[in-house]
Amino acid sequence: METDRTPKIIGAAWGLLILNTLGSTGAKTIIPLPRSLIQLVTMGALVAAFVLALVVNLRLRIRPSAYVFLLTLLLAASVVSSARLESGSGSLFRCARLALFVGTLWLLSRWWDGSVMFVRHHIRMYFVVLASVAAGLILSPGAAMPGEYEGRLVGALWPLTPPQIGQYAAVIIGLTVLLAVGRQAKKGDAAMVIVPSLVLLVLTHTRTATLGLVVGLALAISSLILTSGAARRFFSWVVLCAAVTAVAFSSAVQTWFLRGQSQQNFASLTGRAKVWDALRAAPRTPSEDVFGVGLGDKSFGGLPIDNSWLAVFHEQGLLGVALVAAIVIVMGGITLLRPPSLPRACAIFLISYCAIASYTEVGLGDASPYLLHLAVAASLLAAPAEATSFPPPPAGRRQRLILPRLREVV
Repeated sequence: METDRTPKIIGAAWGLLILNTLGSTGAKTIIPLPRSLIQLVTMGALVAAFVLALVVNLRLRIRPSAYVFLLTLLLAASVVSSARLESGSGSLFRCARLALFVGTLWLLSRWWDGSVMFVRHHIRMYFVVLASVAAGLILSPGAAMPGEYEGRLVGALWPLTPPQIGQYAAVIIGLTVLLAVGRQAKKGDAAMVIVPSLVLLVLTHTRTATLGLVVGLALAISSLILTSGAARRFFSWVVLCAAVTAVAFSSAVQTWFLRGQSQQNFASLTGRAKVWDALRAAPRTPSEDVFGVGLGDKSFGGLPIDNSWLAVFHEQGLLGVALVAAIVIVMGGITLLRPPSLPRACAIFLISYCAIASYTEVGLGDASPYLLHLAVAASLLAAPAEATSFPPPPAGRRQRLILPRLREVV
């Protein structure tokens, strides 16, 4: 039976899923944290998320979801590829983690009703993560912007890398902008999220996240232009500001974008292309081509792969690549069939961001923030269901993003 506490429990479960996907590697923290302790916390968070989702859904009621169904098929493919233990016994542990992750999404799918409830949970939880990054920067600027990361912002309280921080900042900036444009958030609350997140994004010097934010927002806002005057005004202001920035600060923008790298290093995507070429040239058996070598740490030859498609091909084979491609294509197709709306715009932003980031980041084939972004998109694309949806907020009221009153938790 649903109670007034159900939405809060769902939010807690979502926050635990996010904690699980933060990872255990990154920069050195102010207080050294053993990796084993971090792994214990993250795996404990996943188990707790599954338990909470099960508590509020004891009758195991789920909603049909093409996204989670395809994830389940990807899980099955991962088990088949990992059962041979080519990547060691740890691959089976990663399969168990992915199984809990997918199982939790199935349990939470009952509340996927096309509303922006999970968008709000997403923003709140990642804003808490970014707040910890900001706190680390204030407490120890040297640890937060170390020399080994070329002065880029890292997590000084929890080991987070610049690409991670950039990703979290870009995603909540984009979603918050869309809520504000759709009149689902007060401008003051939106500014409290957007401004500090934008500062952190700039400090990370993360090009992928910045590009994903710009392109994703452009596509999302474009989908609202014909039906929303606010979207048209926002788009006009953005175009004007971009033109002024390009003219007045072109040199500074170019310097930030290159990050002091040579043209050769930039052309090779900071060395990523060398790993990609080596992976493609490596000899593989027909079985490895089809099923991969099993879930691993997304590396090849001791170096990170940093490409979702090549990582999936390496670990889950052509079968995994086909399933991941099916996820992107199916979700993109469903999005195009939906009429213009705020939920559709948010889904467009999330799907396009993940597609762009997949070129230089991993995560589409295993439990990761990118799968959570796509899960939020799936919740936005779900058809409303009277039996599982919560009452809408009173007409004319905009909800708070970070610290909502109990009545405003939607």
